[in-house]
Amino acid sequence: MALTSRAVLVALLGIVPVAVLPAPVTVLAWAVVVAVLCAVDVALAASPREVAVSRDVPRAVRLGQATRSALTLRAVGRRHVRALVRDAWPPSALPDGDAPTGARTPRHRVDVPPGEARTVTTPLQPTRRGDLLADRVTVRTVGPLGLAGRQVSLLVPARLRVLPEFVSRRHLPSRLARLRELDGRAAVQVRGAGTEFDSLREYVDGDDVRSIDWRATARRQEVVVRTWRPERDRHVLLVLDTSRTSAARVLDATRLEASVEAALLLGVLAAHAGDRVELLAYDRRVRARVADSHQSRVLPGLAEALAGVQPELVETDWAGLVTQVRSRLSRRALVVLLTSLDPAAVEQGLLEVVGQLTRRHQVVLASVADPELEELRTARRTVEEVFDAAAAERTALERGAAALRLRQRGVEVVEALPDDLAPRLADTYLALKAAGRL
Repeated sequence: MALTSRAVLVALLGIVPVAVLPAPVTVLAWAVVVAVLCAVDVALAASPREVAVSRDVPRAVRLGQATRSALTLRAVGRRHVRALVRDAWPPSALPDGDAPTGARTPRHRVDVPPGEARTVTTPLQPTRRGDLLADRVTVRTVGPLGLAGRQVSLLVPARLRVLPEFVSRRHLPSRLARLRELDGRAAVQVRGAGTEFDSLREYVDGDDVRSIDWRATARRQEVVVRTWRPERDRHVLLVLDTSRTSAARVLDATRLEASVEAALLLGVLAAHAGDRVELLAYDRRVRARVADSHQSRVLPGLAEALAGVQPELVETDWAGLVTQVRSRLSRRALVVLLTSLDPAAVEQGLLEVVGQLTRRHQVVLASVADPELEELRTARRTVEEVFDAAAAERTALERGAAALRLRQRGVEVVEALPDDLAPRLADTYLALKAAGRL
């Protein structure tokens, strides 16, 4: 039995008879009256178990995108159903994240005649990646007096997969335009060992004179140049480090979130360039994997795999990671390590094994820089800030030294702020492709 606020008000009305006849029997009599009224109301209320409930939820939605959960309630009994329905979801699935949890719990009043159905909707706007599982649906029916009713929580399972937001998508058009320039539709000034002949066109100012085709020039009686396009069908392996260093927060999100955005942008760009894209999320074991797929399926595949990837509070097994990479690559490839440039992690783990990768592959390490570190280096107004600035300066020097050691072993190092990491990594990929270094 569930009591309503109206039952409390009726009980409080007993103050009047108690004031007129102040005796224990008066209190007892009024309590009996209230209990009888509530019991009658419960008996007249429709049974919530005679309500068939179904949930309709989209299979997936991007992070931050608004969607809805639709509850359909059908009265399968003979009584008119007047009910209060609660559609329970985790707090991270609901909009208005600043509101108290209790105020955000979706409740709906429904009035369902026998044999009919009503649908109510709950707005959703997830704030975290991953799978969101709906909780039970609570149905509370109230009797005609509105004093009490029946309540039951029904198990109506539903799962909503929250995909990465992919805010770095805005950088894709400009990078695709540069890719088209490299892809033989305009002259590529670098004639690297990895480029392939595409076509001939008329010479224009600024073209490399080494690209002039003298035989074709003699035949056409005008200066023509060869155009070159980057290599295609290369292998790009994105390795996402999900160890404890990825859990560190930079600004409002973890390092892993910036790495996910960079992986999505580079994966889509490489697929448009005709390269084969594969992803591996790893710390001490494989957390997610996307095998080589068709260009049109790269973005859905990466987003689906990265949706549930979360930081793990363990150390990275770099030797195991190298083993995983070598088992998946049979020829030269571009290996992109999305990890932290933490000096301790680099010196004690990555430096010992990175040579096994650079001997055969082109390796790029992409790391998120912390803007607060630069702020600490420049703030020196008080004594405390001077010490903070000294510590930040030492940290910056150690990170620079770790990056230098990696470059000496043949690793391209990209370090940028969270919003800049994805475009910087894409630019590095285009530069390597134009130079024929893939």
